[in-house]
Order: sequence, then structure tokens, then C-alpha cells
Amino acid sequence: MDGNRKWVPGFEAVLLILLSHTAVALEVPLDPKVLEGLPQPPTITLQSPKDYIFDPRENIVIHCEAKGKPQPSFSWTRNGSHFDVEKDSKVLMKPGSGTLVIDISQEKAEAYEGTYQCTAHNEHGTAVSNNIIIRQSRSPLWSKERNEAIVVQMGVSLVLQCRPPAGLPPPVIFWMDNNFQRLPLDKRVSQALNGDLYFSNVLPEDTRSDYICYARFPHTQTIQQKQPISVTVLDSSPEGERRPGFMLPLGTTSTQMVLRGETLELECIADGLPTPDISWQKDGGELPSSRTSFHNFKKTLKISDVNEADGGAYRCTATNNLGTVHHIIKVTVNAAPFWVSAPRNLILAPNETGILTCRVSGEPKPQISWFVNGVPIENAPEDHSRKVDDDTVILSSVQSGSSAVYQCNASNAFGYLMANAFVSVLAEPPRVLTPPNRVYQVITNSPALLHCASFGSPIPTITWFKDSQISIKNSDPYVIHEDGTLEIHVAQPLNSGKYTCIATNNLGIKENHVFLEVKEPTRILKQPEYKVVQRGLSAVFECKVKHDPSLVPTMTWLKDKGELPDDERFEVDTDSLIIKDVTDEDEGTYTCIMNTTLDQDSASAMLTVVEATPTPAIVYEKPDSPADLELTDQTERTVQLTWTPGDEHNSPTQKFLIQYEDLLHEPGVWINLTEVAGTSTTAQLNLSPYVYYSFRVRALNNVGYSEPSQPSRQYRTNPAAPDENPSDVHGVGLEPGNLVISWTPLTGFQSNGPGLEYKVQWRQKDIEENWSSKNVANVSQFVVSGTPTYVPYEIKVQALNDYGSGPDPEVVIGYSGEDLPLSAPDSVRVMVHSSTLAEVHWEPVAFPSVRGKLQGYKVYYCRERGLQETEKETKQEEQVLSFSGNRSEGRLPGLQPYSVYSLFVKVLNSKGEGPPSPSKTFETPEGVPEQPSFLNVVNHGMDSLTLEWGPPTNNNGRLAGYTLKYQPVNYTSELGPVKVMTFLANETTITLGNLNASMLYKFYLSARTIKGPGPDITQEASTAMDTTVPSRQVDIATQGWFIGLMCAIALLILVLLIVCFIKRNKGGKYPVKEKEDAHQDPEIQPMKEDDGTFGEYSDTEDHKPLKGSRTPSNGTVRRDESDDSLVDYGEGGDGQFNEDGSFIGQYSGKKEKDTHEGNESSEAPSPVNAMNSFV
Repeated sequence: MDGNRKWVPGFEAVLLILLSHTAVALEVPLDPKVLEGLPQPPTITLQSPKDYIFDPRENIVIHCEAKGKPQPSFSWTRNGSHFDVEKDSKVLMKPGSGTLVIDISQEKAEAYEGTYQCTAHNEHGTAVSNNIIIRQSRSPLWSKERNEAIVVQMGVSLVLQCRPPAGLPPPVIFWMDNNFQRLPLDKRVSQALNGDLYFSNVLPEDTRSDYICYARFPHTQTIQQKQPISVTVLDSSPEGERRPGFMLPLGTTSTQMVLRGETLELECIADGLPTPDISWQKDGGELPSSRTSFHNFKKTLKISDVNEADGGAYRCTATNNLGTVHHIIKVTVNAAPFWVSAPRNLILAPNETGILTCRVSGEPKPQISWFVNGVPIENAPEDHSRKVDDDTVILSSVQSGSSAVYQCNASNAFGYLMANAFVSVLAEPPRVLTPPNRVYQVITNSPALLHCASFGSPIPTITWFKDSQISIKNSDPYVIHEDGTLEIHVAQPLNSGKYTCIATNNLGIKENHVFLEVKEPTRILKQPEYKVVQRGLSAVFECKVKHDPSLVPTMTWLKDKGELPDDERFEVDTDSLIIKDVTDEDEGTYTCIMNTTLDQDSASAMLTVVEATPTPAIVYEKPDSPADLELTDQTERTVQLTWTPGDEHNSPTQKFLIQYEDLLHEPGVWINLTEVAGTSTTAQLNLSPYVYYSFRVRALNNVGYSEPSQPSRQYRTNPAAPDENPSDVHGVGLEPGNLVISWTPLTGFQSNGPGLEYKVQWRQKDIEENWSSKNVANVSQFVVSGTPTYVPYEIKVQALNDYGSGPDPEVVIGYSGEDLPLSAPDSVRVMVHSSTLAEVHWEPVAFPSVRGKLQGYKVYYCRERGLQETEKETKQEEQVLSFSGNRSEGRLPGLQPYSVYSLFVKVLNSKGEGPPSPSKTFETPEGVPEQPSFLNVVNHGMDSLTLEWGPPTNNNGRLAGYTLKYQPVNYTSELGPVKVMTFLANETTITLGNLNASMLYKFYLSARTIKGPGPDITQEASTAMDTTVPSRQVDIATQGWFIGLMCAIALLILVLLIVCFIKRNKGGKYPVKEKEDAHQDPEIQPMKEDDGTFGEYSDTEDHKPLKGSRTPSNGTVRRDESDDSLVDYGEGGDGQFNEDGSFIGQYSGKKEKDTHEGNESSEAPSPVNAMNSFV
């Protein structure tokens, strides 16, 4: 199929066909259990983009994945012809898929450019991919050019052209100077979309010689540079002010075309003095504000996600104080084909009728072509049940064996769309996909949706029943949707119960049960109130809530719609918020939010903090005990308690706590019963039967609780039947053949009367109709024996006493004891994804054979041996990975490359593991090797080093060789240029020559396989030296000992100069002999390295001075000059004597430099040089 050619249109007239037996499109279920057993034509699940630009430094990977039953096979075409993958050694098709990996590391990448198309085929049909155009990314060099220097007068407009080379994809353009600093852009100077640099008017500061245009190519991450452009702005005859004019685009009108869905970019750049302002408007309409943006100082208008309504005339206006100019851009919006309704897969039963529709739109109108299994429909075998009508294919009375994959291709001048849709003819009995016994919970007066997802061919009919007997019709308050979902618009508590959905077709019937629970809404009964609190006092916000007792509530407090401050002054109670020691920062709006899993309610109140009123010092104490307790209005379950509050001691009572003592069941233990506000003196108390009550009251203020009041008189309630049943009822089998029913017993307080017993009831779920029961007392569990292995039981535990039974207990589902699984997973297969990762798939075991609660599966795997090893090595320790739940696959990470592994799978329940599956063997491909085992430098020469290394401990494949990189390291630890060498796998030593003497080198060695290089092993080593010098050279002038030595020498010379100066002033002579004797002082003689005396630091022995001699400042000795000549101490040969013969020339070294030292500028200074610098 050629996706780029023009498609021949079908019928021009659209036929309206009424089909009395047309089947509704049957959706393919996603449930893998359903899919596993269904034949299915191929479906393309992954493919590369239509336009694939590849990096020539990397392999080409063209994706093509498909699913189907049986698994599809794959083939490819290139440029319309069959592409034989097996004949090209550089092309690899991944196992189990059609994805191609093309190795271009040693090939010309251009050879693989072209148009590729993938085909996936099985016995039920053929699916094809898009045409995938493969192109190599390119970053060409700038054509050679010579830019003439530009000289302009101030105020004129100017354009600097960039004209970058055409790359693939196009480059990103920007302007910089020689220092790689971006040139500043503003309203006057801007960069156009084509990369050119525009000056609306030039200024003297625009003068520079380094206007450089750069092009960055994204795919290759390379940057190309244009030759610099020199601009000189003269102000000798500057241009005067002028009206605006358009530099881009030219003229008064222009046109532009944009495709639907793309971004429209319109650009107007104007010249003028002063610099004009740019504005935009659309003639006859408004700019779409949500999709419009302005850029480049409003010179560029962008409209994203263009649609047909964005076509029209756009006016850009340039304005300065001398006038206005307009330019109109007429925009035309075209559209590549886009889907209105893509064809969808059809599953039809025999003799049913189906319709495939391919609805597309575009501008110009796309042409539609149909294909069957990749063949044009007009060339396909004739099928009288098939009728093509432009964008519709009608399949009438399909028969078994007529499954196929249809392709719809829609194209116009701007692109094409291609979609696969299979038609599978199946006969399948109904299946209900919604999990059984699902519980739906909703809030009263909200809608409820009960699902009954089903699958079958023909499509099953869904009917609903409530409580297994009331047939539900499609009428108020119920609505049955086409997908079988039952909707109750306004759910009420009476709608709670058990619902049954039944799926039926001509091949069978299937039912499923779900449950609906309608809960009470959450409501805030007492909202927090507005508070005005003095600074330093406490603020209390109450928030009392009513909610469904079966839902767990969560109370959250917010301050100004954010979290409460992290401050211990804020205390959150069950139904209140207390803020202690209030500060000004605590002012704001406080909101309480009560959340349950189904709904929430909220309320807010404000807190205002005012200045505290100055008061004299007040003593605060705990309140006194309440007194005069009295019981009135006595009934079977209630009594009213009144009391008289004690003294509050300057701190208002916040609340009263009422406690009781049960003299019958727990004498001596006081239990909190309820709390009331600090302003109340009465409380209505709810009581339980068969309790001997005595009450007392405690008051609470900011200081604390008071002492308890004196107890009230005793009040006894009469016995009654239990009000509640035991909680935490569970049924768990501890071993095969039993069921242990356990519960939390009632307390004596909860028993409501004497003779407490428990009626334990059980029956096998969905099997037994009658309940078995047993009454027990003084125990918290009961064991049922002789049960089948791991079957569900319905369990009830009811409380009884001498006065009757408790309420009807809730039914709890428990399971009898588990046993080890009987069967092993089968159809174990392994997919190797990489050298270290494999994926194992298996067929889950049948549920009955699990014989317990399925915990998951365990995969045991072990490395048997390496593929390159000649002898079978000892097995490695077996490894285990667990996968929880009803899984059918798992991943094995961390594998060793190029190895043989074996594995087996076991199913796991709570009792233990089942038998193992048959062992499965698989191999991992090659990977990158480990680093070489060692790297040693064994021979240090003046200009050479010998390296030895060992092979990696694990090659992880066939060792292809080694790569050695090395580079010099100078004394500042800076790295020099890298040199690279490669070696064969059997080479483990090399001698490197032509190295620098006395230089430290760093080496990096890695092994490689066909998968690439492994990690480096590094080593450092130095070449040998003339003398013993550290490998990293040290600047001697920075050493402490040397600085101290220089100071001492300078001090001695200074003393010598002073003596000389005194002698000169006395008119005395300074004989040469005395000069020589003065310099014979060993304290100032140069030091030799071999005997500790001073000497010149020179590169050759020929330039060492005679011991005890004085050298010139450049460290050399002239053989034709006398050692005792005073010329040595003057400026060249200009030393002078006064009339009495004393030396009056400057005492300094010579300035001339010997020629052999011309390249030794980096050498450490000699002691004599340093000494001369002090004189």
C-alpha cells in the first residue's frame, strides 16, 4: 500500500441503507482470560512515526508490534518492494515482533533511507502499518562566503542575512558575538523567523565587527557558524526621522497557508525613526484570546491549534509619531485528513450483519480507498456479502471463516490517514466480566451505577433482578443502559440489597450477583461560630457531625484554605479545634471538613483577635468539685442528672465530665460516660440494662480538672435481651478439613442480663440452604470439623441471655482450611528482552486446583552455565522471585549476559507452594563485558611505558578486543588531549613510545564485545626523569625552605652593600681582591644538590658556575671575561669609578639573556637570580 499516492474515490453518492438485522458493534473485551481463548485477526499495537529522522551515530530502530491469536508473523516492504530481512546481516528482526534493528555503525546510513511498511499476518487476516519514511538527520556546513564590511549612516534601516544551510530537521538560529554572548534584541533590533537580523534604525552603538549567525541542528547536537559580519555606523550625516515602512513582508498584502491543528505564525517587521510600535487585529473578527500569543516584541503573532475559523485577513499596523502603515496577511486554512470516526473492530456472530465506517474530513476533501488484508478491495477475492459505499463497508449475513482485516486509507494533498479494523466471525456463549459479589456503596439521593459487563457472540441480552426475585424493568427509578449497566437516578435506603444480572444469547446463559448499600449522608449538625478573642486567650471552634455509622469519618481543619500551622497551640479534638494563647497571626477563616470514603461536608467561621484588656494580676486555679448530685426522670434506659457547680476560681468552666461506676460488673472502676458544656448543670444520660450505676461529676477549666464530686445514689437498670452481637467475627481454616469461627466476646456491661451465650451458625455458601448452629458460652471461638478444602462459608454469631436474643447478626464470609495446590502452571515460556532482563509467561492454574487463597506465583531460576565456557560449571545458587496475585507473567532482572538459565514456576497459596512446572531453559544474549581484571605499568622508560592487563572476570559475550585511551596530566592536574588505541582480544600488553619524559600519564582501558565497551579500569604512571623529580612538578619558588633561604641571602648582601657604601664615603678603595674574598663566604655560596652547597639550577652540566664564583643575573658564566672584573656588577660595561678609584656603578646583575634559555620560561628561578632581584 502506498500511503502517499492519490486514492481513487469510491461512490460519490452516499446511500442510506436500513438494515433490519444489523448487529451492534461488539467491543473486544480487555480481560486477558477472555482474550486468551478467542481467535483474533492481527492488530497493529505499536509502529514508528510516519516521518522517522534517525541519528547516523545510532542504530535505526523501526517499531512494528502486533497482537492476534494465533501470534502474527511479520514481513516488510521497502520502497514498495519486498524487503528480505534475512539476507541483510546488518538487519535484525526482534523475536516475537516485527521491529527492525539496523546496525549502521560500519555502513553508509544513506543506503537504508526509504519508505518502509510492516505487515502482520495470521490465518485470520493481515494488518499493515503506515508508510514509514526513514531519513538521515543532516547538519551540513555553511557554504564558503566572504562578507563585505557594511558601512551605514545612523538612523537608516538594516538587514543582516543569515541564510543557514538546509538541515534535516531545520536548524535553530541565533546571533552571538565572538565571546559567545547572545546579541541583545529589543523593539528596534529583532530576529525574524527566517533567522535574519533586522534593525528598524541603526545607532552608533550597533557598530561592531562580530555579528555572527549560528545554526544549531537538534538531532546531531552540532552548531555551525557563519562568517562574522562587520557593521560600522557613521554619524556624519545621520538620517532624519521618517514614517514607518514594512521591511517584512513587503508590499501592502501577502498570503499565508496553514494546516488545521498547527500553529499559525504571522510576522511584521517595520523600519522607521522613531522605532515603530506593532499591533495586530483580525478584519471582521476577534483574535482567539485563549490560543493567541505575541512574541518578538509583538512583531510575531502566534495562534495555536488552528481551525477553519482562523482563516481570514489579519492586519498588522506599524505606528510612530510621524504616521501609520498597514499590511494585510490573507490566511488560508487547509487540513490534512483527520478522523471524524475511525473504523472499529467488529466481532459478529454467523449470519449477522455489520458495518465498517471510515469518516474523515480535510481540506481539500480526502479521497477514501478500502483494502482487505492489505490488498485493494477491488483486487480482493469477490465476496457477495460485502458492499462498499464510499466511506462505508456493509457485511451482510457473514459466515464462519470470513474473518479479515480491512484497511481504510484517506488522503489529500497534505497527508493521509490509514486505519486497520478487523472483522472476526465468532460464536461464543455469554460471559459476565464484572467481578462477582461486588459491593457498590452510594450516598442517599445520589445516582447508583451497577455494572454488568458481558461478552458473547451474538451480543448477550441483559436482564436484572432484585433480591433474586423482583424483575427490574426499564422504568423509573431504574434505567438499563445498552452496555448492561443498571442505573438508579436517586438512590434511597430501600434500594439497598442484592441484584442479579443475567446475560443470555442463543448459545447459553450466565448470571452474576452484586450488592448495593445506600448510606446516610454526612452532615455538620453544629457549625463553628464567629469568634472575637483577646490576644493571649484561647479560641474554641466546635464542629459536630452526623454520618453513616458504617463509614469511617476523617475530620480535617484548614486555616484560610491551607493547612493549620505546625504549632502545638493548635489542638484538634474529635469535634472541635482549640487555639491556645491566641496571637494576631491566628486571625483568619477556619474550616472544618468531615470526609468519608463516599462524601464530605464542610463549614467555616472567622476568628478576630483583639487587644487584651489590662487587668490586675489574677490567680487562676482548678474549679471546686460540683455538689448536690440528684437523679430525676428515671426510665428503663435514661435518667437525668443535675448538680451544682463549684467555684471557677477566675477561669470559666469549659465542660463537665460525667463518669459512672458499674458496681455489678466492675466495682471500683470509674468510666467516662459523657461530657456537657460548662454552662450546663444537667445531663440526660443514656443507660444500659443490667447495670448498677453510681455517677460523679468533674469540672474542667483552663487550669485543669476539679476533684470528683461525691457519688450519686445507686441506680439499677433492669435486665434485657442483648442490644448487640459479638464483633470481629471471622472464619478461618487453620488446617485442611476445619473452619475456626472466632469473635470478640461481649463484656459484662454489654451482656444486658445474666446467662450470656453465643449462637454460632454456619453453612456452605451457595451450596447448603439450611444453617448449622451451636450454642456456646464463656468462649470466643468454635471449630467446625469435616469441611471441604477451602470453600466459602456464611457465618453468623448471635448473643443470647436469659431475657432473649440479640439483633439479627450480619453474615460474614469465611473460608475453610487450605491445602497445598495440586497442579503446576503450564505453558511456561520465556521472552528475553535484553542481556540482563527476561520476561516469563505461564498459564495460570485453574482456581479449584489452588485449594486455598491464591497468594501468587514463585519463579525459581538458576544460571546453569555460560555460553562461552567449554565445561559445565557448578550451578549457581537458585534464585526466587515472587509475583503476588493472579499473575500470568513476571520479569527476571539482574541476569548474567551470555548465559544459559533454567527456571520453573510454582503456584502459592496461604498453605504453601504447589508442584513445580516443567523446567524451562533459556539463553541470555551478549552484553558489555566487565572491566579488565587488572592494568599494570611494568616498565618505565624515558619516553616509553609498557602496559599489561588481564581479561575481564566475566566477558558477558565473545570478547572482541580492548580500547586504550591515555592522556598526559600536567602539574596542575589538567588533562591533555586523549589518544585512543584498539587491540584484539588476544593482546594483553603494549609498549607506548614517543612519550614526554618526566610526564604523568593517565590510562583508561575497557574491554568490548559486539554490544559495546564495558566500564574502564584506570591507572596513572610517569615516564622516567633525568633526576629524581616528583611526577607532579612542584614550583620551587613557592616552597617555604627556599623562601627562607632567599631571605637569608638577601640580608647578607644588604650587609655587604652597607659596608661598601661606608668605605666609599670614607674615600677608601674597594679592591677586587676584597670583592672576591667577600664572595668566598660560604654563607652566600650557591648550593649544589649533591653536597648541600648552593649552585645554579640549570638544565645542563655545561652551565654550572665554578664553586665560589659570582654569576650574572641570567645564570651564565662567560669564559672570555675575568671573574674579578667589576663590570660584572654594573649596568653592562658602563660601571664607573670616582676620582679616588672607588666603585660608583649600581650593584646589580647583568640583564642580558643567554640564548640557550629561550624556551625555559616556565623553569623555577635560580637562587642567584632571586638574589639579584633583592639588590
